[in-house]
Amino acid sequence: MICGIDEAGRGPVIGPMIVCGVAVDDDSKLRELGVRDSKRLSPRRREELAEQIKKLAMVEIVEIPAEEIDALRANQSLNEIEAVKFASIIDRLEPDHAYIDAADTDEERFGRMVQAHVRGPVRIVSRHRADDTYPVVSAASIIAKVERDRRVREIEREMGRPIGSGYCTDETTMSFIMDWMARNKCLPPHTRQSWEPAQNIKRMEGLRRLESFEE
Repeated sequence: MICGIDEAGRGPVIGPMIVCGVAVDDDSKLRELGVRDSKRLSPRRREELAEQIKKLAMVEIVEIPAEEIDALRANQSLNEIEAVKFASIIDRLEPDHAYIDAADTDEERFGRMVQAHVRGPVRIVSRHRADDTYPVVSAASIIAKVERDRRVREIEREMGRPIGSGYCTDETTMSFIMDWMARNKCLPPHTRQSWEPAQNIKRMEGLRRLESFEE
């Protein structure tokens, strides 16, 4: 059996990171579906493919909330966090071969990081852009992205206003955080408080309050 593992939401300032593993005996049916890197597909097509993939394969999903990411980053790098979560999915699926999308600039080093946390015997292939190369990784990329988008929409409903994609390059996201901070004197729920953009907003709000006090 082979499996592919990928994540969605590594970099956003709001929302979880989703790690997904997809396992099949062979990838022929995934190839027939036309799976590819999730970023190359429309949201509607991703959702359609996600449902089809779940019918063909074993699927494992791990959600890492913003609060957990903040806590783990006190002692681990983001690459180390990913490596541990990737390994946990490999342990659940128990494949003979695992193809993973390398998070580190050194793809072989990331493979070794994952291997160090895997309990059973498995051959790990760690590659950059694995979601463009291996159908099982493409399939994992699709499901991870669909799950991440679903979770962001749930957070948006919880907040009662648009929050955008959650990325710091998204004007809607950053406007939401700054407005929440101004109104509530704290960062909004589901924000990765250890992220530099969030820390910058906290500092800006602190300076604004100090200036108001001095006036």
